[in-house]
Formats: sequence, structure tokens, C-alpha cells
Amino acid sequence: MYQGSCLCGEVTLEILGPIESIIHCHCSKCRKNSGTAYATNGFVATKDLVIHSGQQRIRFFETSPGKKRHFCGICASPIYSSNDQVPDKVRLRLGILDSDILERPLSHNFVSSRANWDDLDAELPRYDGHEPGR
Repeated sequence: MYQGSCLCGEVTLEILGPIESIIHCHCSKCRKNSGTAYATNGFVATKDLVIHSGQQRIRFFETSPGKKRHFCGICASPIYSSNDQVPDKVRLRLGILDSDILERPLSHNFVSSRANWDDLDAELPRYDGHEPGR
């Protein structure tokens, strides 16, 4: 069981089952929606997604017929995407989770569409906080 919430805290949720097929998606739609180099998504059974608060705050944008990206209408945090052709699953944006998860990503997808500044194999320094001097 996993807990999650949007940036402003209006939408809170719980995942009662496993998160499957986690990927880092580099497609242009995921990049634009997340504002980052890629989005990390995993499939969750619709029956296992429980919205505890803020259901009325959730809005969506239909990117193509039957495909919707759901987000908080206050802070715009991406929450999940849905596809009318696969009604029993949603694709959860893992950044929404507050809990540590057991599952791990399987792959980087749509890498030919990745941002030109994104180096998947970069050996960049890592810091627990801001970089030195900031």
C-alpha cells in the first residue's frame, strides 16, 4: 500500500496493489507534461487507486481521443493518465507518491525523442542538498 499527494496537498491518494511496468518515458508529450527530461510512470489497476481527498479538484486534458492526463486543478501536479481503451488501468506519475516503493523501473522508453541535453549515462556529481556554492 502506497500513499501519495499533489504539491498543494488537496489531492491525496492510496495505491492498494502493485505498480507494474514502471518506465522512464522520454516522449515529447511526457516531457512537456512534466516539464522535465522524462516522466516516470507505472501502471496501477483502477480498482487499486483510491482518491481520499480532492477528487473534485482533479481536472484532465485530453491529448487525443480517449487519452487523458489527470492533474490537480490547483497546483497542476500530474497525477495519472487514463485511456478509454484500457479502463481497468491508469498510468500513475510516480512523483506523486510520498511512500517508498518496492518496484523498480524496467527501461528508458522513446529515447530517440529525448531532450538533447539529457545524457542518460552522465557521471554527474550527486549531492544530498543544493550543489556547493548555491
